[in-house]
Amino acid sequence: MADEIKYEYKTVQTVRGTDGLVISKMQKDGWELVEQAQGMLRSTLNFRRPKKPQPWLLIGTATAVLVILTIVIGAASALSDGGEKKDEGESDKSMAVASEKASATSTPAAAESAATEVITAQNNPEFAALLLKADSCDNAHLDFATRHKGQTIAFDGSIVNMTPHGDYDTRYDFLLGPGDRGPNTGDGPAFKYEDVNTLDLKLTGKKIPATVGAGDKFHFVATVGEFNADQCLFFLDPIATETR
Repeated sequence: MADEIKYEYKTVQTVRGTDGLVISKMQKDGWELVEQAQGMLRSTLNFRRPKKPQPWLLIGTATAVLVILTIVIGAASALSDGGEKKDEGESDKSMAVASEKASATSTPAAAESAATEVITAQNNPEFAALLLKADSCDNAHLDFATRHKGQTIAFDGSIVNMTPHGDYDTRYDFLLGPGDRGPNTGDGPAFKYEDVNTLDLKLTGKKIPATVGAGDKFHFVATVGEFNADQCLFFLDPIATETR
């Protein structure tokens, strides 16, 4: 049928906890999420979007103009240099097609790149070692924060402590640690979310709790901030917090 909608399809793999970011980027570019399969560490997202109808009338007109121009240019070349100059129409057309294809795929490629750049213990030995260090003031924390400031990390951890920020009733300072031991966490960095409310955590997962507190276990996705060597605190900014 002439009115039948035709779709183009795209599959994107994401690190667990970054699904929302990738879905948002894809939807802004016109993609519709049709299927989401979650694995232990990665999720597979399938998207589709309607193909743009081909402007046949414009293409036909442009082709006719191109043919006329080719004839005129060919005649002029024959008069000037015996017709030895090659017609550049096909080259220009190929470049235009390549440019169109690159434009059509640039956003999905960017989304995939953003997903694969998340630092985890599985893809970064330096981060894996950092999560196991017994000394939270070790220089390795400062080195890691300096090299990776502004990048995204993801890890399984728990809330070590949660206290009101200043005089606020709904804003808090969260102390986080790797693993599942909550207030009894001994090894790894002393990660800190400072001056955030529970909405800033961007809670995700099958069972989102009404409240959070010390001992709760999550999969944290965050942006690397600074390491305060005097306080032995590794500051992060929350991106997503998935229940587990």
